[in-house]
Amino acid sequence: MSDLEPVLARTEANLESSLETLFDLVRVPSISTDPAHAADCRKAAQLLSDYLTGLGFDASVRDTIGHPMVVAHHEGASPDSPHFLFYGHYDVQPVDPLNLWTSPPFEPSIGVGAKGQKIIRGRGTCDDKAQLLTFIEAVRAYKQVRGNLPIRLTVIFEGEEECGSPSARPFLEANKEELKADYALVCDTGMWDDDTPSICAGLRGLVGEEIRIFAANQDLHSGGYGGIAANPLHIIGRIVAGLHDDNGRVTLPGFYDGVEETPADLKAVWDRLERSMPHVLDRVGLSIPVGEKNRSMLELNWARPTAEVNGISGGYSGQGFKTVIPAEATAK
Repeated sequence: MSDLEPVLARTEANLESSLETLFDLVRVPSISTDPAHAADCRKAAQLLSDYLTGLGFDASVRDTIGHPMVVAHHEGASPDSPHFLFYGHYDVQPVDPLNLWTSPPFEPSIGVGAKGQKIIRGRGTCDDKAQLLTFIEAVRAYKQVRGNLPIRLTVIFEGEEECGSPSARPFLEANKEELKADYALVCDTGMWDDDTPSICAGLRGLVGEEIRIFAANQDLHSGGYGGIAANPLHIIGRIVAGLHDDNGRVTLPGFYDGVEETPADLKAVWDRLERSMPHVLDRVGLSIPVGEKNRSMLELNWARPTAEVNGISGGYSGQGFKTVIPAEATAK
């Protein structure tokens, strides 16, 4: 029997209570990008802090310029034990459009997947509430079996990952001595397939922009002004359509400045790996990849910058029709 088998057995024995903890967290609509959910983000942070305290951590909720951070420390077997920093985030994406959900997003439940496997439904169950709790539940099981941890552990849970992490850098800089560690683990990545774990060694960053186009000083009736008044939706459509050329390259000036080419030996490894990968497009109903020509999907996804349009709004988007030329249109 390996040293870990008793811990893994304890993890299995704890499954029901672990699910209860996860479901309590998923029920909190901690949507970071929406100011209306600021109190929910703090509630989620406090829930995690209280849970970590109950596991023997010195945990607290820390204010930032935005949503709070959760910081917790646990001593190791000895003062010179290696020090690990573990990162996760408790905030989630908005749930619109609600009509596409088959169950309420903040009422977690266990269902059956396409392959007959059990799945957990609810916003945050795959990004990132279940992932961060998987680690914490492993810590709980280890302590139950061994009594203490073999490492010194610092946990930091962020509340703004889904909206660009505006508070992360100032918080880390202000607390760098406290958070300094020998190793850092990020629990917000994916698996190679449903059965194969993977270790991610790098992540792309994010820059978010919003474009607003203004034309007339009020919405106009398209019957009276169609063909003579500028339509912001047409203008923003041309801007969006021009973001990429026919070869899939982004046309924004300076977009590729500082982007290094992937080394040939690494590309060769990725090419071999891609031939063995499950086709990521098949499972989402697509078949033809887009992006820069003559690059593999793995290189495009792992090593190249991308410019995506996340939403366009303006005019009327409800059921039926409204003969309107909007005064304003936006793209994100």
